[in-house]
Amino acid sequence: MNLTVLAASGQTGIALTRQALRRGHTVTAIARDPERITVPDSPNLRKVPGDVNDAAGIAAVVDRDSVVLSALGTDRAGILLTGARAVLAAGPQRVIWLGAYGTGASAEAAGEGARVLVKVLGDRLADKVEADNTVLAAGGTVFHAGMLADGPESPRRRTVGLEAAPPFDLGAKVSRETVAAAMLDEAEVPGFAGAVALPLAE
Repeated sequence: MNLTVLAASGQTGIALTRQALRRGHTVTAIARDPERITVPDSPNLRKVPGDVNDAAGIAAVVDRDSVVLSALGTDRAGILLTGARAVLAAGPQRVIWLGAYGTGASAEAAGEGARVLVKVLGDRLADKVEADNTVLAAGGTVFHAGMLADGPESPRRRTVGLEAAPPFDLGAKVSRETVAAAMLDEAEVPGFAGAVALPLAE
């Protein structure tokens, strides 16, 4: 497949890029500083500069026959929605977006434990929810991951919809490698188009 990884220099973006190449896909890896994409060069890898604040620049590097996998994160409100709009305006085949469990569409399923996210995210919460909703409205898939951790891909990993979502638990971490694998599964065999999916470690 022809895949585009947004925010490819972050930990999750690097996991997505590395795993996608291992699966035999062609990858366009986008980052503000491509030199920070610490994945070995490969004939199937193209590292390119890109900033979601420059929608024209994003459109120039996103192929219309590609599936975009976004690991975009930020400490500033407004960036996620800007990014979602820029990616969708580029017109890829599909978008698979990384969000946070307990926000927006998954808040009710997560239960009382997710209230901590309101304090943690502050003014970024509304931006995150609106970005997710924008992707969902366009038929994309949004992965709501729990607390991210380092470590290998879980051998017992699974992906579920909101109807099977467990209560939010700060201690129930999921590795970035597990999240990346789940997002790539969705790219290869869509199962949650226009819906929220949860990548679980077990």
